[in-house]
Amino acid sequence: MNGLPDAPTKQPSQPPQATLNHGKPPERGAIAAQACDTCRSRKQRCDEQRPKCGTCQKFRLECNYREPQPTKKDKTLVEILDRIKTLEGKIDNFSQRSAVSPSTAGYPPQPSSLPSPLPTAQGAAGPSVAAASPFNFHDGSSVASRGDNYYQYVSSVHEMLRWPVIQQLFASVQPKISSIDLSAFERETAPSLLAHQASTVSNLPTATPPPLGRGSVIGMHNTVTGRPPITVSDLGWETMLSLSKAYFDSFNLLCPILNRQSFMSDTLPAVFSNGFSTDMASTIALLVLALGEVAVANSSGVPVHVYNGRASGIKGGTKDRPPGLELFNEARRRIGFHLTDCSIENSQMFELASIYYGTCFRPLDFWRMTTSASLACQALIRSQPRVLSSALADLTRRVFWHIAIMETGLNLELGLPLTGLEKMESIVGLPDFSSPFSEEDYISNQESHFQEHSASQIVLRRLLVNFHSVLSQTSSSLGPMSTPFRPMTPATGVNQIIIHQLALQLEQWRGMLPVHLRWDEGNPGVFPNSNADPYNSNLFTPATTPVSPALPTTAQQPAPVPPTVTAPLMFTTDLDAPPPRYPYVLDIQVALLRSRYYYTKLLIHRPFLYKALHHPDAMTHDDAVGVAECLKACLKWPVAMSPTCKNKRLIPCSFFFTRNFFGVLVLLHLSTTVPILRRIRSTLCGERFELDASETVVLYVDWLRDLKEVDAATVWLWDIIMAVYGLEE
Repeated sequence: MNGLPDAPTKQPSQPPQATLNHGKPPERGAIAAQACDTCRSRKQRCDEQRPKCGTCQKFRLECNYREPQPTKKDKTLVEILDRIKTLEGKIDNFSQRSAVSPSTAGYPPQPSSLPSPLPTAQGAAGPSVAAASPFNFHDGSSVASRGDNYYQYVSSVHEMLRWPVIQQLFASVQPKISSIDLSAFERETAPSLLAHQASTVSNLPTATPPPLGRGSVIGMHNTVTGRPPITVSDLGWETMLSLSKAYFDSFNLLCPILNRQSFMSDTLPAVFSNGFSTDMASTIALLVLALGEVAVANSSGVPVHVYNGRASGIKGGTKDRPPGLELFNEARRRIGFHLTDCSIENSQMFELASIYYGTCFRPLDFWRMTTSASLACQALIRSQPRVLSSALADLTRRVFWHIAIMETGLNLELGLPLTGLEKMESIVGLPDFSSPFSEEDYISNQESHFQEHSASQIVLRRLLVNFHSVLSQTSSSLGPMSTPFRPMTPATGVNQIIIHQLALQLEQWRGMLPVHLRWDEGNPGVFPNSNADPYNSNLFTPATTPVSPALPTTAQQPAPVPPTVTAPLMFTTDLDAPPPRYPYVLDIQVALLRSRYYYTKLLIHRPFLYKALHHPDAMTHDDAVGVAECLKACLKWPVAMSPTCKNKRLIPCSFFFTRNFFGVLVLLHLSTTVPILRRIRSTLCGERFELDASETVVLYVDWLRDLKEVDAATVWLWDIIMAVYGLEE
């Protein structure tokens, strides 16, 4: 039949019958997802138009839509969203209190909802923590008259590298790496350094466009074993189905910006029947198929290199020709026709292109496409505000929040400006995944809880943004110095109290996670509580883990030792063991959630580390505890553990983790050479710290070694780490 495959037996996996059978069988009308009251009472099909359906317009009737009632499987997500709103209110109130000048406001009051008291403040009633400290630290207030700032809050690793102690470290290793000018970290911004490093890398090659149309179905093995990659002329129906399924079972669970049901039922069959034109549907379909080829190559592709018998975590294609390139090039040729559209598809198009650039480890291209997606999303909402009350409302919110998470990471880590998308959060609202779902999405959600992971990522991002705002506001309230915090005295503010409050808010977030997403904070590699009943009435009870186990409430109460965890491990530090495979990229979903939690915790406590490195004579016991929390937050992020590190092409915004792993390696090296850090490391970080720290160094070094083969920016970081740690190739 002209090279067409046999029609599949299940919908939505088959193209329209009219195309395959050259006939027009009777079509069954679409079932309305939510009929209006009028159509419901008349027991007739509703076309679901907003604000009035066709029937109500015709008869000039009032058209009312009921709020959809959550089914049993939806109640978990609804409760998560309710918790998010409650926690956001607490964050906003705390941000407003923190913005008041410390010199007039005094200590910020402790939120009544926090489950444990704050550390006793110096100068307040009760014993001083520093008084019983095992360290001979100065009180800190004795040196306040110097007018010096002892805490420095910075969000990016690039800014941290400008700390004087780190610059001294770089100066000591500069002779070993004469080809790299380490003083550039002080002179240049992070984006300018990235651009300089990327200048040695050519753009993605553009292949000669193959003839458009349909050809014979090729075996999927051709895309991953060094044989010619898939081109448009190779796209038979079965190949298109396989690539689409690979995309929706991987990327769309991590970045849920497309509707699987409409794509598989409408978009893909239409493109297959009519061929790839220059319309938006063809462009999005090509981007989905390109990412699907990346997902297939990541699963069974040939590693791009091998180190000492250890296969790379980057599979498929080569450094210059990543998997899916031919299909991506076809999409690039069409993107220009849709640059100014104001539609949800326009935002999806740019964001899909951004995701693809991320799989190729091209951070500046990733940023440019993310910015375009953000601006397109803003244009849609501003020009068509009714989209937020239409059938596309939930999908629009999912696109909005995914872009917001990516843009926040680019802003905090690279200092790239925000586009203004964050100002629309209150207008857009939170997604509730109420769009019609296919059976495949239902199954994938049952297996991986991707909806709850997405909702939890949204509130963690909101926490991170507010923490950053609080610390930055405190900086501006303490004077013109670039370092925001001074020693804790009644006259200059309450740095430790503020940071401890932020840490407690972060622990509240972890305590309110659904049971089947929680983990033991001291053991980031364990399985989540996957056996818990997600509909149990105790689902949202607070976690039993102490809110801040390393922050003593009095000087006489040392930090409790975390209980020994015997739960099976989901992630391992053994990079040579055969990695397990989890369905629906469950390991990446879990690893992203936990790693971003540890990143946020590291960011909150990093000011204590600055004080220890640059003003050790002003350290108090509470400061030392803060340093210990910072160092422990650096350890064994699951993203760098196996099996997730074996799937680097699937990790969104992977360069964000690359830069942070480099920063952590620098800090862990300093913790072995700076006397005060060595002392804190040996006395306050716990018995497991030395072993965990050594495993962390192995993990993060291997991450940099692996990525340097395909990412020019990582080559710089790798050379510096080699010099700092005395490594050899």
